[in-house]
Amino acid sequence: MKRRQARELALQALFQVDNNEISVEEAIGHVTEEQDEFLTQLVKGTIEHKEEIDASLVARLENWSLERLPKIERTVLRIAVYELLYTEDIPAKVVINEALEVCKVYGDEKSSRFVNGVLSKYTEE
Repeated sequence: MKRRQARELALQALFQVDNNEISVEEAIGHVTEEQDEFLTQLVKGTIEHKEEIDASLVARLENWSLERLPKIERTVLRIAVYELLYTEDIPAKVVINEALEVCKVYGDEKSSRFVNGVLSKYTEE
């Protein structure tokens, strides 16, 4: 499985976890039958570090609260911030570009611009 596909499936799985009371394994099983280490790492890592990720995002959101963000943007941001903060093998530019591409598929034009603005703050620091 390519990493872009894994990121898209991670978005879908995290939606499942957020909206239903199901386990990570069940959520991943709902979106794919394929076993993928990167997909599992993204979903489990994002959930395990959710508090730290959310605190990091809140510090960078201007005139927005995390709760007010549309679910697509919030979930894409959480996945990307997980990758930026907790993985070392993926360059920040790649993480941001991938997040923007996922936004273009699942969000709208404004989604990708907003996500880019927030994530670019991580590279400026």
